[in-house]
Amino acid sequence: MAKTVWKVDTVHSEIGFSVKHMMISKAKGTFNDFDAVLEADVDDLTDSKIEITIDAASIDTKNKDRDDHLRSADFFDVENHPKITFTATDIKKKSENNYEVTGDLTLHGTTKPVVLDVNFEGQSKDPMSGNQVAGFSGETTINRKDFGLTWNAAVETGGVLVGEEVTINFEIEAHKEA
Repeated sequence: MAKTVWKVDTVHSEIGFSVKHMMISKAKGTFNDFDAVLEADVDDLTDSKIEITIDAASIDTKNKDRDDHLRSADFFDVENHPKITFTATDIKKKSENNYEVTGDLTLHGTTKPVVLDVNFEGQSKDPMSGNQVAGFSGETTINRKDFGLTWNAAVETGGVLVGEEVTINFEIEAHKEA
């Protein structure tokens, strides 16, 4: 089957993250505004074109003060680095529906290679539009300090307020373009 263009349905998709908070729990959030270029043969994703662009200011942790702090120069510095991007550079099939997607993640003005563990969740026909729909999920873990996100504060009981490792996860529903 040939590669086709798929449009991400952001209403039915999510890009999220979690990071250790105060050494005892996890703070979670999502990015509400993102888009992707996906050109793929869903029967074999190894030759796909994948580009994701996230509006860093769209961060949402359900806490306005924390979100504003994350947008500030202490973290994402959205005034100077408004976009987070990922561009796939290599895709390897690990099993029938599981892929290792290597690519360049640009965050806070720093670009580093990362590896995503991606699952093809299958495809279906949208009963409303008749379009073909495909689902993908996955995650990766990065060290935020590798991207210049170094702000932290000590906690009274030892350790720090924000962990270094950040797990990024996603659920994507994409519609085949006519």
